[in-house]
Amino acid sequence: MLIERLSIQCDQFLTPFSLDKMSYIARRGLSTLIPPKVASPNAIGAAQDAARMERVVTFYAGLPRGPAAAVKPTGLIGRYQARYFNGKNASGVPLIHAIGGILILGYSMEYYFHLRHHKNHPH
Repeated sequence: MLIERLSIQCDQFLTPFSLDKMSYIARRGLSTLIPPKVASPNAIGAAQDAARMERVVTFYAGLPRGPAAAVKPTGLIGRYQARYFNGKNASGVPLIHAIGGILILGYSMEYYFHLRHHKNHPH
């Protein structure tokens, strides 16, 4: 009875044809408007839903309340990120570290290749 009432209402608003004359795709699309629990007559009773709802309530009652505890960073990168990137400690120091690292790497490469040059061509 409920399904018939909903199909009549859907017919009035969506299309002038009845659900029987509609194509399979249109009926399938229209069936998603009616939730499966409402469409089945067995789900109208409250006893099954009450037990299910009780499990949901006990699950959520067992969850911890309040803000989550702060996670302590581990590892070299995690500690570096917590120190220079996160929260009120955020600064431009990592940019200076990157510039310094590039300078040290560049100088060491120049020194290495210059020594290779001196091996074959002393001046």
